[in-house]
Amino acid sequence: MGNCPVLDFSDPFSTEVKPRILLMGLRRSGKSSIQKVVFHKMSPNETLFLESTNKICREDVSNSSFVNFQIWDFPGQIDFFDPTFDYEMIFRGTGALIFVIDSQDDYMEALARLHLTVTRAYKVNTDINFEVFIHKVDGLSDDHKIETQRDIHQRANDDLADAGLEKIHLSFYLTSIYDHSIFEAFSKVVQKLIPQLPTLENLLNIFISNSGIEKAFLFDVVSKIYIATDSTPVDMQTYELCCDMIDVVIDISCIYGLKEDGAGTPYDKESTAIIKLNNTTVLYLKEVTKFLALVCFVREESFERKGLIDYNFHCFRKAIHEVFEVRMKVVKSRKVQNRLQKKKGATPNGTPRVLL
Repeated sequence: MGNCPVLDFSDPFSTEVKPRILLMGLRRSGKSSIQKVVFHKMSPNETLFLESTNKICREDVSNSSFVNFQIWDFPGQIDFFDPTFDYEMIFRGTGALIFVIDSQDDYMEALARLHLTVTRAYKVNTDINFEVFIHKVDGLSDDHKIETQRDIHQRANDDLADAGLEKIHLSFYLTSIYDHSIFEAFSKVVQKLIPQLPTLENLLNIFISNSGIEKAFLFDVVSKIYIATDSTPVDMQTYELCCDMIDVVIDISCIYGLKEDGAGTPYDKESTAIIKLNNTTVLYLKEVTKFLALVCFVREESFERKGLIDYNFHCFRKAIHEVFEVRMKVVKSRKVQNRLQKKKGATPNGTPRVLL
């Protein structure tokens, strides 16, 4: 993992109000590669040269992205029975636990470790979202992918049922760093940690129904995670086109969008883009906040009413900013509470959630 910061167990307030997302799994299952590709824009081919993680590494995903949380990358050989491993402290403040399984390897040992990890975590914190990434599926045929997912799903849930823990819910995703499946899976993990998600989805539903839009995504521009979409089903090809559009907009803006002296930012409130596809569909991107973009799919005949779409977008953007203002007030009040708790020497309990 390079020179990632080593975890400091002595500071229980280090996470403040940010939720933790834990990346766990056996060695060489692809945990660090996932993190590098999604949040550091590393080329998937470059991940072949990453060294194996040998210590717990923590990283804040907030400095350059609107999505605020911490990712803790765990070495595959972590021992829950080691007295120096304070798993209660770690699981107590966790929002989501992602367990990565290498689909191209014998996954019986991984399933045993998954069961141990989930049961330990659930005893400490019943509010954790348990997410299973069936990873490296790019090397499998479509039939093999489905069969592998079915087998892992069946075995993992059978193990929980045998232990009398049927109420634990596991979510399964087929992922690969060589396509957009890892970004979509991470999007769904992060969305579960956003308490304002129903509000955002409702705003998107109102926007598209009044604008003649087929589909709309609210994207975090830096990571290409979509933090919300409308209630219509998500098509993988549609999502991939949106990701590609964001890449094109940012790349061109970096070349032509800066001033002659290099001042300014490539993505700002003036950022907008229109791409017409050869199937009578228009892709329309508009800046919502410093880190968020709205990407829409519109039919050409509907896009002729661009003035109506822009007016509705203005109303949508204003509503989103109001949601964010509430978020900032909550963040400030929680930071004050944390400082007061720290002075008293208390330890925060419960699972912090992403604040939007």
